[in-house]
Order: sequence, then C-alpha cells, then structure tokens
Amino acid sequence: MSCVSLPKPAMPTIQLLPDLLINQIAAGEVIERPAAALKELLENSLDAGATDIAVQLEGGGVKLLRVRDNGKGIAKDELKLALMRHATSKIASLDDLQRVASMGFRGEALASMAAVAQLTLTSRTADAEHGWKIEATDGQLSEPVPASLAQGTTVEIRELYFNTPARRKFLKTEATEFAWCEEAFKRIALSRPDVAFSLQHNGRTIWQLPASDGEQAALKRVAALLGDEFGQAAVPVSRNAANLSLRGLAALPAYSRASRDAQYFFVNGRFVRDKVASHALRQAYQDILHHQRHPAFVLFLELPPELVDVNVHPAKSEVRFRESQGIHQFIFHTLQQALSIPASGGEDATVGAGLKPAPTQTPYHPLQQNMHLGVAEKEASYRLWETQTADRGSNRSIVPWVASISDPLSSPLNEHPLGFALAQLSGVYILAQNTQGMIIVDMHAAHERIVYEKLKTSLDSEQIAMQPLLIPVSFYADPLEVATVEAEQDALNKLGFDIAPLSPTTLAVRAMPVMLKQSEAEAAARDVIDELREFGASRAMTERRDELLATLACHGAVRANRILSITEMNALLREMEQTERSGQCNHGRPTWFQISIEELDAMFMRGK
Repeated sequence: MSCVSLPKPAMPTIQLLPDLLINQIAAGEVIERPAAALKELLENSLDAGATDIAVQLEGGGVKLLRVRDNGKGIAKDELKLALMRHATSKIASLDDLQRVASMGFRGEALASMAAVAQLTLTSRTADAEHGWKIEATDGQLSEPVPASLAQGTTVEIRELYFNTPARRKFLKTEATEFAWCEEAFKRIALSRPDVAFSLQHNGRTIWQLPASDGEQAALKRVAALLGDEFGQAAVPVSRNAANLSLRGLAALPAYSRASRDAQYFFVNGRFVRDKVASHALRQAYQDILHHQRHPAFVLFLELPPELVDVNVHPAKSEVRFRESQGIHQFIFHTLQQALSIPASGGEDATVGAGLKPAPTQTPYHPLQQNMHLGVAEKEASYRLWETQTADRGSNRSIVPWVASISDPLSSPLNEHPLGFALAQLSGVYILAQNTQGMIIVDMHAAHERIVYEKLKTSLDSEQIAMQPLLIPVSFYADPLEVATVEAEQDALNKLGFDIAPLSPTTLAVRAMPVMLKQSEAEAAARDVIDELREFGASRAMTERRDELLATLACHGAVRANRILSITEMNALLREMEQTERSGQCNHGRPTWFQISIEELDAMFMRGK
C-alpha cells in the first residue's frame, strides 16, 4: 500500500489586524464587565469638569448603561474622533504620559465600547446652539445629527457584548453585574464629594448624592455611602510632608470588618489596589487589630504625577510608585499616628480597649502538686482528674481528633518524639515530656497547621468534605456579597460551603467544611466570599489557594484559653507527629520548642 503524503499547511503570513478586531481585543482587557465601562465613563465625566453626573442602568448595566454629565462637552467635529482608538485630549507627548494628571488618558475605552455594544454619543459645548449625536454599531460610525441637549455629554450603551456571544457568556447574573456597577459608582462618588451623583437601576433610584463643599464635605459623602456608624467610629487622617499628602478617615478597631468591603484607597483621586499601600496600612493596624479582622478606611494620597506610574494596567486599577519605600513609610507613620490616642486620655480612650479579653479562670489541675510522679502515675492522675471534672465543663467539647489517640499507658515514651502531655499553661501552651526533656507547644499554631494540611489534601482530591448545619447560620450581607454567592456556587461547594441568599441583604450558611468549627460559620463564610469577590474564583482557587486555606484553617483551629483535657492534648501531639511541616504554623512561626534535661539542670545549677 503506497503512502499518500498530505500537503503541508501554508505558513501563516504576518498581517495587520482589522481595527474592529483590535478594539474588540482591547474591550476584553478594558471593558471586562458593565462596571468597567461605567468606571471609564464616570472618569471621562470628571475629566470634562462635570459637577452633576447621572447614571441609569437596566439589566445590571448589560441591557442599558447611560451616563449623563454637565461637563464642557465635545464639539461636533470631534465626535467621531472621540470614538476612535488611541484618540484623547489628555496626553500629547511622552512627558505628558509620565505626568498623567487626568483620570483617563489611554483613549481605548470609548472605541472598545463602540466595538462590542450599540453606542450613542450625544454632546453639546457651551458655545454650540444645540447638541450633536453620533451612533456606533459594530464599530461603524454614523454621521453627526442635531440633538436636543443641555451643555454636557450623554453616553448610552445598549446590549454590551451583543456581537461577541462568547464574551457575553462570562457575564454573571443581573444582580451580580449591578452589584459591581454600584461598587464602581461608590468608589467614584467617594473621591469627589464636590460633585453631585445619582444612580438608577431598572427605573428605581438607588443613590441620590448632592454635592457639598467645605471641610465636612468628605465626611458627609462617606457617611452617606458607608453609613453613620463608620463616620462615628472613624478618626481623621491628615498629614503633609514635602510633596506628599494623606487625608481621609480611618475607623478605629472597634469598627473592624470580617471582609475588606470598607477599604477605599485613592491615589491622586484614582481608586487603586496597591501592594505597597496595603502593606503599610496593615502594619499600621497590626498591633491593635486581630489578624482575622480587616480595618475600614477612606484615604486619599496626593503626590506629584511624575512620582507615580498609572500606566501599568489596562484598567488603571494598579499603580507603581517611583519611591515605594518612602511612600510606605509615609502612609504607615501617618496612619499609626492618627490611630494613636494619648495615654492621658484614660483607659476608656485607649484604641481597642473594648477588645481586651477578660481574664479566664483556669481550673485547678492536680499537676500543680504531682510533678514528682513518674509517667505511669501521672497518667493515672490525669485520668482521675478527668473523671472528677468531666461533668464540670459543659463548655468543653471534645475535639474531633480525640479518636486517634493511642493509650499513653501502653505506649513507651520513646515511640513518640513529642512525648506525652503534662499540663496546659495560660490556656495557650501544652507542656509535655519526652525522653530528652520538656516540650512546649503553641496549641493554636500547631492545630492550625494540622487543619491547613488536611484542607489542602482534601481540596487536592477535588472537594473539601462538607457538613450540613442543623440550624443554618444567617447574617447580613451587602449586595456585592450576595451577588458573589449567586455567581460562585461551584467554587463555594468545592471549598466545602453551602451558602444561599435568603433575601437581597441576607445570606445563610447551610453547610461548611467538616474540619471547621460551626461556631465560626459566619466569619469563615465571610472570608471565603470576600476572597472570591476580590480575586474571582479562578485566582482564589489557584494562585491564592494557600492563603485562602490558611485563613480557613485559622477558623478551624483550637482557640487560646480553651481548656483541653490531657486526652485532647495527647491527641494533638500525635496529630503533629503525623503532619508534614508541623514545626511551623501557616504564618511561619514555630509551633513547639524542646528544652532538654541538661538545659534544665544548667538553669537550676544542678551538679555544681
């Protein structure tokens, strides 16, 4: 049988992409969802000097997104140019690009929207007799026609991604898309209290924010958007140093949140997520805020445009500081000073005074008198003590890992590197004895590593096992949290959670991972929702998986001041011996230390 040779495919030739395709590609980067389009249009309105901006949405912004402003407008002869890519009035040279002072500048947004939606642009300048309107569909532009309009510009976008169905499939439910639009609206409105804003969705007015001036303008806008409770719990932040300025409001620890939903940081009026700033802010709060809680703040950093690069992300959501270390120190010290209240203010004025834990009453333990006994005698004493105190602590539930404990009386001491428990110290540490001497274990850190490794193994096998709750745990949620739950059910189920909306402002946890404590249902659910909302399911389950599982492990680990029985302590030691990397917790801190008999003898100068 003769072999038939198939013709080789022709080598592709290099060719220029059509303008429409270029704009559609740019739309995938710049206009990923209606909220991104809204952000770009609002920024354009502010750059045009608008003092009154009205937003109308339908279908979460997918069916209709209309932004009307009273800015300076666009001349008739420039309407077509405004819808062409890389056409802008905001930069003209490399020097301008290095000192961007406007909100928008890339000249991609309007052209991208015109490529993937039915767009109508209507505008009128102050010296024009009437307005002019231009329409774009599939990138094709009509000729300008007269239109009735007061000074300013109206941009109307209908049926976003109507001509790219593959892209439209990635859009979420109407509730989700509207929640993101509302968040984009709030960010812009917070940055400019001197501008009036309004937002309608499906004909219903959601926000009506009047403009205000003066020193209290920012506080009024913050209180309107974040609530009076935030305004009452916040302290003013204000500092100038050389060419830097940081102003705004930072909430005291008593107002801390379970998620990052009340964190707004602006650079030269632009909302950004910046690693340098985020790290400085976390450091400023670290001594006064529990690490599972998140601070709330609205802060505005102003600096010369040439000291910050805003052209590092297509959506302009990230920046790069040219002197990042100096910026970090400035933010850290400014916020730390604002959060510090002088000691002369009295105990009630101390930051976070209300968060101090009450001293716990530690029950008497027989080891206080029985340290001279041998191992077998000690174990017998432990069991006697447990029997006598078993009916005391209705608040002492046996932890799930008790079943794995081997009988200490039948196990030689040298078979277990971490030995056997002797006592619990200060509700935090386990004291144990092995053949070398004494072991001191940080019980929360150790158990956190154990739970983390189990969660990781479980997720690697496709899904974390979940346990239904006898009584679902319901809690208040903002619209974006509810929308995230609706959109990310698959990811939540993979992580062992069954969470369902009960109303537009209420969520219920119906099941959670078996390895977590039910008492932590709301806090754990909020942390997972916050992670999915901020980073999306794809990033949360891949590049941020370890951080997410570490957060869940902390919710599942035994807490400080929890009184453990000897059986529970020994069970924890056995689990540590079987767990990889159990010598460090998820944050890199040691979980146990060994003190040898020789070291103890030296401390007490025995033999000298």
